[in-house]
Formats: sequence, structure tokens, C-alpha cells
Amino acid sequence: MGSLKLLGLLLSVILCILECQGATQSTKPNIIIILIDDMGFNDVSFHGSNQILTPNIDALAYNGIILNRHYVPNLCTPSRATLLTGKYPIHTGMQHFVQIPDEPWGLPLSERLMPQFFRDAGYATELIGKWHLGFWRQDLTPTMRGFDHHYGYYNGYIDYYDHTHHMLDKNYSSGVDFRRDLKRWHLDNGTYATEAFTNEARRVIEQHDRSRPLFMVLSHLAVHTGNEDQPMQAPPEEVAKFSHISDAKRRTYAGMVSSLDKSVGQTVRALSDRGMLNNSIVLLYSDNGAPTVGIHSNSGSNYPYRGQKESPWEGGIRSAGAIWSPLLEQRGYVSNQVIHAIDWLPTLAAAAGVQLPANLPLDGVNMWPSLSGNLEPQSRRLLHVMDDIFGYSSYMRDNLKYVNGSSFEGRYDNWLGDLPTEEDDPLSAYYAQHVLSSEVQQVLGTRSLTNDRIEQLRADATHRCPSNEQNFTQSIYLCQPLEAPCFFNLAKDPCERYNLANLYPLQLQLLEQEVQQFRINAIDSVRVNTPDLRANPAFHGGYWEWWNDTTITAGSGGSKWNIFNWLPWKRQ
Repeated sequence: MGSLKLLGLLLSVILCILECQGATQSTKPNIIIILIDDMGFNDVSFHGSNQILTPNIDALAYNGIILNRHYVPNLCTPSRATLLTGKYPIHTGMQHFVQIPDEPWGLPLSERLMPQFFRDAGYATELIGKWHLGFWRQDLTPTMRGFDHHYGYYNGYIDYYDHTHHMLDKNYSSGVDFRRDLKRWHLDNGTYATEAFTNEARRVIEQHDRSRPLFMVLSHLAVHTGNEDQPMQAPPEEVAKFSHISDAKRRTYAGMVSSLDKSVGQTVRALSDRGMLNNSIVLLYSDNGAPTVGIHSNSGSNYPYRGQKESPWEGGIRSAGAIWSPLLEQRGYVSNQVIHAIDWLPTLAAAAGVQLPANLPLDGVNMWPSLSGNLEPQSRRLLHVMDDIFGYSSYMRDNLKYVNGSSFEGRYDNWLGDLPTEEDDPLSAYYAQHVLSSEVQQVLGTRSLTNDRIEQLRADATHRCPSNEQNFTQSIYLCQPLEAPCFFNLAKDPCERYNLANLYPLQLQLLEQEVQQFRINAIDSVRVNTPDLRANPAFHGGYWEWWNDTTITAGSGGSKWNIFNWLPWKRQ
């Protein structure tokens, strides 16, 4: 009898162990999105630049899939809205400009977001870093929109160290913009933002309950500028690595990129150490092109592409990106499949087995079979920009690219950010070995990635303007989008130098008609372009936070009045 009891006890222990082991492993893959802010297409070294080396990002890309034709909206707010909804900004009302801190609007509550769908499917959902989709009402903030937790900030940028946001041209006090969920957070004041967000990502991963899959968006401040009084900020030890760069601003930018690259290595390492990497999908990309010059310029390079952030050109809308996962059937290649930020919701949902409502009106399509199988590129029609308030649009049917109008009166329509070859990083002579010794490569340990393979992939992902016997400065090829629409054949002219509108006017008309169909189905912009003084951090203890129910005091008598009653958009 004693032996039977002992045997029964032993069986119970074994069953308990098996059940516990089963409980620690979710069958659905973890989804990790590393969203970079304002990084240039030419600022990751897997695209061929030798000035700033990004060995961790490159190792992730070489072991996964380099997204050679990855498109995004050309500004922060529209780009983030597109990622989370799977829709063009013209279908959510987010197409016009960015969310300004004292403007009372945001991503409409009628939109269901990616974290909501994934949370409903059993995922733990985390947002770390930037939001920039509205906060004037509390129900617009991340933890009210599907994220279980948020650690980060609401506005477009903050100081990298003290985490304050100061509005340009406004006589507001400089307010702290940092939260843990809805709670004001000051304990990490003084910590460099990239480091703070990386530490939080590692903490989330290390403490994650593996019985649930993880959906985490690591939305970096880097490499966006900070406040205008000190826009370029990086740890001195990172900047010191780039003494070969003569321009001080570009040198600091390189330090910002280097810190970001280190973060990628640490994040992948944390996933591996927690035993989660072998069932994860890691997507990394920049939300839009770099602003080489002008407002919030960081000296990033989109070269050889034309234009920059907030422009209709390839330099503003073609994003450096890569995806890695052991679930991909084919890896270690350069994809020339056209893919857009609208596609990530249906693509990641399909890869994770997350069922989306059958009647959900998405603009994006599931690209997982195409990417995973390295299939022949599909035909695509993409609306890149349609801002009828600023008066410009950009559209693409397969390789035909249409541009009508431009931003900033066309001041940034040229080819910006060409890098001097004499300023290559001395380590670039040992580039392949630098990638092979990176933290990401050490974690992944892929033996098939060799020096020769790295050089081949890098060559395939390097972009140059093809030579052409015709001089693109000839009047017949001249594009003046503020005067007349233009179109280009990106297969032969990816750098948008040869306007074909004068040679093929009927093709131009067809493209215009297709753009007009998008315009017919567009909804009005939801932007409220009127400042609300109640947003001033002075009324909120020195913090930026929701203000829709705030009453402020006017005059020395202390009488209270509600500014909400007289603001112009409330008067009917």
C-alpha cells in the first residue's frame, strides 16, 4: 500500500511538472515591433553606407528578410495610425500633419487598434516609448486603446535626459512628458531615453508570463531630435566612436544611431535569455524618412533617394526595415516585394493565428505567405500621401510613381544627405566580421551567415541611381510638382530624376484618375488646428496630460471660467 501511495504521489508530481511546462509556453508567437523614429534609409549599414555601422540591426536583417521596398506614410502621426489600424490615413482622418500637444484631437475612438485585437486573442500588450496619437482626453491614451501597459511619452518628442517637452513658438512652461501607465513618472529622470526604453523592454521580457504570448511595440524616441534648445543628444562615449565624421551634428546623430543599435542587441538578447526568441517575430523599421534639413532636422541621410520626411518623394516614404523570425520558411534574403505599413496588422495577425473580424475594413493585405515563401513580388497600388489641405499627393501603381504638389514650397525636393566617402568608419574595412561579432549574431548563432554571404546581401540591398544616357536636367524631364503633376518609372528611375509626364500624357491621366478614386473615398481630416490653452503643463503640475475636463483660473480675483465653452470649434 505504501508503494502505491508513493507511486501515486510520483505520478501527480510528474503530471504537475508537465502541466507547468505546458503553461510556460504559449503556442502563439511573440510579436516584437521595434519602431525607430526619423531614421534615414541610408543610415543602416546593411544598405551600403560605411559611415555609421549598425552591426546588430544588420545581423537581424541578414538572418531575416531585408525589406528593400518598404513604404510608410511620411510623418510620425499618420505613420503610427497606419501601423495600428491597417488603414490609410485618409480612411481614419489622420492624413493632415502631426498631433500637436495643445490641439484637441487624436486617433478616433471608432477605430479598433492592433493591440486590441491581439489582447482579445490572449496576448499581453505593451507599448514602450512614443505614442503621438492624441492625449487631450484620457480615453485616447495607450492603456485605453488596447495596451495593458505603457511606459513612455505622449507627444512627438522629448528631451533625451530630463524627458520634458517644450513646444516651439509657445509661451508654455516646459512640461515633463513621461508616464508609467497613467501615472506621472519621474524616477527615470536623467536616464538617456534610448537606455530607459531598452531597460523597460528587458524588464517586460524578463518578467513576462510565458503562458501568454507577448505583443510589444518598442517605439523609440531615437533618432528624432529632442527639444529645440538641445536637439541632438547622445551619450558622449557613443559620439566619441565617430571622430571620422567632421560635421558635429552628424557626429552626434551617429552616436544616437549607435545607441539604438546597441538597444536592438540587448532586446534580442533578453528574448533569448528568457527562452522566447525561438517563438518570436521581430519587425524593425523607421516610421518615415529622415529630416535631413529644416524643422527638427537630425542630419539623417535618405540618399540616393529624393526628398526627406514630410515630402512626397521616396526619401520621405521609403523606410529602412527588416523582419526576422524562425517561423519564416525562407530567410536570409533581400525582398523586393512592395510592402506598406498598412499591411502589418493583417500580416502579423495571420502569422500569429489571430482572427480578425470578417467585416473589418482594412487597406492592408496579408503579406506573410509572400515574405515567408520568398514568392514573386505581387502587383500593388499604394497611396503614399494625400493631404488636400497642404495640397500634395503621392501614389504608386506597381513601378509607376505619381507626384502632385509638394511640401514646404518644394524646398526639400532635391537629393539630400550624400555622404563623403572620405568619412567612412575605419572599422568598415572589417565590416562583415563586425556583423559576425555583434550581440545579435552571437544570440542567433546562424552558421550559414558568412563573410561572403554578408557582402552579397549587402550588395543586393545597396541602392544607387542607375546611369542613363539622357540628361535628366533636360526640360522634357523636368518635374515642377507645384505647377503640374509628374510621374516616374521607379524600376528604371528609383531616384525620381526623369519625369515622364510630358512623354506619356495618357498614362499621367490614368494615374490621376486612380488618385481621384482614393480622394472620393477619403474622409475629412479630424485635426483640430486650434490651440487649447488648458493644455499648458502649468495647469497640470508641470506635466503634459489630458485636459478635456480642466477648468483654469483667470484674473487676480480667482474667478473660474471654462475655456471649453468659448473655443471656436464648440460654438455651433
